[in-house]
Amino acid sequence: MSYWVFLLVSLLACSVGFYSYLWFISVGYGLAIAAIGVALGIAYHSAMTLPEWLACLLMVVYGCRLSGYLLLRERKSAAYRRVVSPELDRSKRVSFLAKLGLWVTCGLLYTLMTIPLYFRLQNGAPADAMLWIGLAVTACGIALEATADLQKSAAKRKNSRRFVDTGLYSFVRCPNYLGELMIWLGVLLGGVTALKGAGQWALAILGFASIVWVMFSGARRLEMRQDKNYGADPEYQKYVRTVPILIPFVPLYSVKKYKFLVG
Repeated sequence: MSYWVFLLVSLLACSVGFYSYLWFISVGYGLAIAAIGVALGIAYHSAMTLPEWLACLLMVVYGCRLSGYLLLRERKSAAYRRVVSPELDRSKRVSFLAKLGLWVTCGLLYTLMTIPLYFRLQNGAPADAMLWIGLAVTACGIALEATADLQKSAAKRKNSRRFVDTGLYSFVRCPNYLGELMIWLGVLLGGVTALKGAGQWALAILGFASIVWVMFSGARRLEMRQDKNYGADPEYQKYVRTVPILIPFVPLYSVKKYKFLVG
């Protein structure tokens, strides 16, 4: 499968963002990853071994779970709607050209994030131990992210106006973002032994570096929003001083001062 078909699949799947601007980076994100997993499985099915099938399956499972969760949250969670309503109002004023630019950017990004697996299949590399390690890391990331989302939803049902500091959130303030980083670290690890030449290495590293930047930018936005909502709460102040924001056991408690984390 040529890269251009690979990119077209991503663009078609995330085009749901034209319905709702935020969907380019939410529902469309999950749909694009799931569609890429299906497309790779179809394109390379005749030469794929078990771990490669599992890699494609994990992408489909991850993408479908994420899109389903985000759609359900958007429809069912009043707290979430309060948070995103300003963004939804702003999105109505976004020009078509701006939407077009974001669509293309997202479509490209999603291919870069999954490109280690694409190159493994495209290069016909044999399955090896590193692929299995990558699968394990990705599976753990999916489980971590799903558990964090469920725990947050349960906590918000009990008290929608309080910050979440229980379960996984007692170890790290953004465990769902941590899970996301693990997912894509696993994809990168699973492809490193199959990469050929500086160009493939550069694209694979660029994809992972991009999602790292996106997750830390998301953590910064969340931190600033939570500071605004809960900053006067002494329990919240203690929480943010003692629980790392994204990486457990690493004493990084705040990223809001890093203005290069925008978006």
